[in-house]
Amino acid sequence: MVVFTLAGLLLSMNQAFFWNLFGVPLLTHAYLYFMLACFLSIVFIIFPATRAKPSAAGEPDEGAPAVTPLAWYDVGLFGLTIVVTLYFGSRAEEILNMGWDYAAPALGAVFSVLLWGLAVEALRRTAGSTVAVIAFLFSVYPMFSSRMPLGFLQGISHDFRTTAQIHAVGVEGILGLPLQTAASILIGFLLFGVVLLHCGGSAFFHDLAQSLLGGKRGGAAKVSVASSASMGMMSGSAVSNVLTTGPMTIPAMIKSGFSARYAAAVEATASSGGSITPPVMGTVAFLMISFIGVPYREILIAATIPAILYYVGIYLQIDAYSAKKGLRGLPKDQLPDFKPVIRSGWPYLAALVMLTTLLVVTTETQAPYWVAGALVVFGLFKKNGRLTASRLVDMVFDCGKTISEILGIIAGVGLIVGGLSMSGVTLSLARELLVLVGDNVVLMLVAGAITCFILGMGMTVSAAYVFLAIVMVPAVVEVGVDPIAAHLFVVYWAAVSYITPPVALASFAAAGIARSDPMKTSLSAMKLGAVKYVVPFGFALNPALVAQAPLPEVLMAFALSLVGVYALACAFEGWMLGLNQTLPPYLRLLAGLGGVSLIMPGVLAAALGGALLGSVLLCALLARRRGENMPPADVAETKAQEPVQPARQ
Repeated sequence: MVVFTLAGLLLSMNQAFFWNLFGVPLLTHAYLYFMLACFLSIVFIIFPATRAKPSAAGEPDEGAPAVTPLAWYDVGLFGLTIVVTLYFGSRAEEILNMGWDYAAPALGAVFSVLLWGLAVEALRRTAGSTVAVIAFLFSVYPMFSSRMPLGFLQGISHDFRTTAQIHAVGVEGILGLPLQTAASILIGFLLFGVVLLHCGGSAFFHDLAQSLLGGKRGGAAKVSVASSASMGMMSGSAVSNVLTTGPMTIPAMIKSGFSARYAAAVEATASSGGSITPPVMGTVAFLMISFIGVPYREILIAATIPAILYYVGIYLQIDAYSAKKGLRGLPKDQLPDFKPVIRSGWPYLAALVMLTTLLVVTTETQAPYWVAGALVVFGLFKKNGRLTASRLVDMVFDCGKTISEILGIIAGVGLIVGGLSMSGVTLSLARELLVLVGDNVVLMLVAGAITCFILGMGMTVSAAYVFLAIVMVPAVVEVGVDPIAAHLFVVYWAAVSYITPPVALASFAAAGIARSDPMKTSLSAMKLGAVKYVVPFGFALNPALVAQAPLPEVLMAFALSLVGVYALACAFEGWMLGLNQTLPPYLRLLAGLGGVSLIMPGVLAAALGGALLGSVLLCALLARRRGENMPPADVAETKAQEPVQPARQ
């Protein structure tokens, strides 16, 4: 597996840096098949067929990878994948010139069917049976589309052989835009994330968060927010993030006075924002490049303000909750000192700065490799936790595991794209959405949010995004929403399923660590992450929040939205930050409405929001002067709210 991973990385760098090794330039088709030979094949030896639930993408292993016996069929599928993909890769020029998607030779047709089946099975092993079934149904849809009972579902039908060939060798199936983007851009960023973690980035960012925030009110929870945000940037996986940082942060929060349920909710909410946080976002950020057709740096700039608003909202809610409950920070003697932390870990901050700079001055395909290489050199020579030979092997293993899992998902998701494209129903579905809601932007966004949330429960965020980017985003753009804002809207609402019942994978994972009730933890996480439900509507209606406006307008919208997030945090927690005053229900409602208005576009909305928030502040100040403030509960009362069970270490 290590050999295949190294070969795949070498191939990727060959394309990114235009090396043309051995003097032979690779066609894109050939490159994609060879990447599948390296990484799709090892899916079948890393993820056993009987595995009930795949590990989250990017989850680091502790120590050397465990060796598990391989079943004969796993080895058989591994070998079959290599044979099929190398066959297609060696004939890439012939496939394109002779039109194999419609006129493949007999062996090419047989191998097309095999690759179709291998992609579905790889998707089942990496993303679960639900996603695999959905992808399979979409992949066979073109065989029956002309006989569908509803007009807008009817499309062009193809026979079984043609359907398989288009999926396997066409430009809109397995080798479609998702895989092209993943193989050309995403692999470098996945490598960067794995290298950063193995060089000590995880411990550094946790220590940095502790030194900066641990001593503040509710410091243990604020540390969780900061460390989970930084970790989430690198992994892009909410569940993986919870399982990585949760065993450190959740027990610390419980020990400092937070209930087990609230501690788990904080970790789940903070972790689920990692995939929307620049400069290293989740898989969908790179898929957006192919759908929107803009450089990665534009997506990073657009995603920055919404991500800041999300985490500021969580931070302020924790601050209000801690003030209301009288929770103090961690003792100073239990916190690392800021200066030694920075002295020992400045290369990790430098790596993020270097990556951001290179994304501006060079291409997104090359930037992560330079930074990953610099980190490896640093890891080889640093004093503590130096990268030894065994640790390098472990790092390569984790890199192969992460990349193979992502490519396994992306290749399977390509079947959804292929099924919709070859049947020609994409435009009809978008057209029906427009007919259903008319030109009402708000109704379109509400319908889109509900659709994204439902699909996010049963599919990975990547799969849900690819489907909706084809079906729903064109309709949203048609009613006047900025294209980048429309795509980010889909990403945000597909990701809320991580903390929202009934699925709430991140909340359930955190509840398992804290040993709290999963459903109650999910409800607490929803309350903490409430800003995530509001902000997408804000930037969909106000493109300045995704930097799609002149700079003065962007800055003004950002400033007003920060005030709006402050108002929402006070409303959700029932506590007026700055005045240390409880808010009755009617003032909480006014504060919430004011917060939403401040995030919305337009002078009238800003004036209304300012007036509502000003009224709340005035009423709270008058109540405080009358002595109506409720004194904060002490820590003992907070602990008594819910039985705290020992955290699982």
